[in-house]
Amino acid sequence: MKNSKCKICRRVGAKLFLKGERCLSPKCPMIKRPYPPGEKGKRRTGAPSEYAKELREKQKLRNWYNLGEKQFRKYVKEILAKRGRTQAQDVGTMLIGKLESRLDNVVFRMGLASSRREARQRVSHGHFLVNGRKVNIPSFQTKKGDIISLRPGSLKKPVFQNLTTTLKKHQPPSWIKLNIEKLQAEIVGSPTLDEVAPPAEISAIFEFYSR
Repeated sequence: MKNSKCKICRRVGAKLFLKGERCLSPKCPMIKRPYPPGEKGKRRTGAPSEYAKELREKQKLRNWYNLGEKQFRKYVKEILAKRGRTQAQDVGTMLIGKLESRLDNVVFRMGLASSRREARQRVSHGHFLVNGRKVNIPSFQTKKGDIISLRPGSLKKPVFQNLTTTLKKHQPPSWIKLNIEKLQAEIVGSPTLDEVAPPAEISAIFEFYSR
């Protein structure tokens, strides 16, 4: 549905930028209708339960990264399994690190797609190379030293026209070194919670999956 992504943002009460540039315009439904779908004029009764709060935080982050429930749960459970072997404050960084290192997210952070949903589609269509080899798996985990580039054959595609001009206005995170002329980027560091600034309370997400 046309407005399904907008309803997700309204439902969790946070702008998740699921529709790219439209989310920055005055037409964004979060600006025009800043209340959950179907609740106009309704009065809420009581405060939400702890479970409801944790569920909402989980939904915020899962949708922010454009992931299905099964895939998102797998990432969280993987980090939870390591919880006893690492500092408690590190698990949030570990989770965000896994999510940010996905190839589709890296393409989005490079500025080669206006949303993570669009980035996922473009990776699936085989438009990108990792260290010179075509990778069409959105969940592919990049690592420090990897070079991500646009496949030469994709340069002729209309969706990639005028990229150089567009990228001059784009500021990638510090852990991605962007080469505008070559239309490629190198992973030079690791994502941090402070720089990523996720829209959700990470500790609540771990509590939700620890039940």
